[in-house]
Amino acid sequence: MNRLMWFRSDLRVRDNPALWHACQQSQPVIGLYFICEQQWQKHGLGPRRINLMKARAQELKKQLAELNIPLIILAADDFTHSTDILKALISDLSIAAVNFNIEYEINERQRDYHVSRWLREQQIEVNKFHDQCLLPPGDVRTKTDQPFRVFSPFKRAWLPKADDAISAPFGTPTALPQSAQALLRLLPADREPYQHTAQSDNLWSVDENNAHDKLERFIDEQIKAYKTLRDLPDTDATSRLSFELALGILSPRQCFYAAMQKNHGLLAGGNQGIDCWISELIWREFYRHLLVAYPELCKHRAFKPETEQLQWRQADEDFAAWCEGRTGYPIVDAAMKQLLEQGWMHNRLRMITAMFLTKHLLIDWRRGEAFFNYWLVDADLASNNGGWQWSASTGADGAPYFRIFNPTSQSEKFDADGRFIARMLPELAALPAPSRHNPDAFSRQQVGYPQPIVDHKAGRERALAAFKNLTPIEEGE
Repeated sequence: MNRLMWFRSDLRVRDNPALWHACQQSQPVIGLYFICEQQWQKHGLGPRRINLMKARAQELKKQLAELNIPLIILAADDFTHSTDILKALISDLSIAAVNFNIEYEINERQRDYHVSRWLREQQIEVNKFHDQCLLPPGDVRTKTDQPFRVFSPFKRAWLPKADDAISAPFGTPTALPQSAQALLRLLPADREPYQHTAQSDNLWSVDENNAHDKLERFIDEQIKAYKTLRDLPDTDATSRLSFELALGILSPRQCFYAAMQKNHGLLAGGNQGIDCWISELIWREFYRHLLVAYPELCKHRAFKPETEQLQWRQADEDFAAWCEGRTGYPIVDAAMKQLLEQGWMHNRLRMITAMFLTKHLLIDWRRGEAFFNYWLVDADLASNNGGWQWSASTGADGAPYFRIFNPTSQSEKFDADGRFIARMLPELAALPAPSRHNPDAFSRQQVGYPQPIVDHKAGRERALAAFKNLTPIEEGE
């Protein structure tokens, strides 16, 4: 009999609990990964992210071959189709046990519930593991046994539990003595492995060793200055590991553990830069815990129900200007250009652009969330939704509705010399640095840069009026 390792958003061999467990048994292991392109598109992922997922699967296949584990990569229309194929494979390949790491989004959880129930009915062993969170969702709750809705108390409760629970990450499993490769001859013709030659991406490597090198360099060279420099978009001071975490090339535990080692074994109370980066990782956990506790977040619902009353503007021309980086606010436009060119955006800029769309333009956060989800290579429902609802003041622990970033002030504070603006908007590079943040009308005309599509004060007052008119709704109503 054989064991099946079902890969999803955990495309790595190191610190993969489901894979590690499968390799500790005495049976051959077969890997499985589905290319669910229609499902991914339905979930709003863009072609660049999908291409990188396919490319990573091919790299994983090579790594697993060195462990004598064949990886079957199959195309499926959606999750329903993939489970039908899975059931047939289990019969064809004499599978006695199925291992997988848990995903927390609602469609994925429903898929796993039905698959697990079917497997048990067939008397096939099911082994599930948590790899996306250090502490599984539901393990950190208030004294009244409720999920936390605010980050700071969540973090205070999370830290001692995590400190007790964290252990060294699993390494690469030892190569198995025998391969199940010969079994793949049993696959029917309609389940031939998916063939894909992924285009290389010059900005984003899908190599697992490169991901570990990147983590190690950040920990050794940059993390201690993280708190001081992390908000400066022209400075290479962040880890940029959100991509590797989103695809599962790295695990959160690997990141937490590496930071702790640098922090003398502490998750908090050590170096300020390291503490700050660990706190950002805990935010990532918080959003995943919320996703499980409040599954309506997966259904494009606002966390604060009263904000569903907001009269968002349709304003398609304004939305297009925001998407294309021509709002007339240089820091906003430079950030959007970075997103379109790199598939990534600096976190401070994510907040600035999201707040500009939802407050200055009073456009529904869901439109911005979907746009980011399409373009980001690190697209991740929990973090993307959490960040957007924070900026829009509709979410858990969101920014107070009256906190509305002034894009020009943010630009002057975090890109003081306008270097980031000059790099992303070369038409403004010839202007004196102070003028890049808010060029005068003549300079805009001379270089062909647009006038602001909204006045800061007018946009702010419009947003304040919209939020003030909301009728509070108590939880449970």
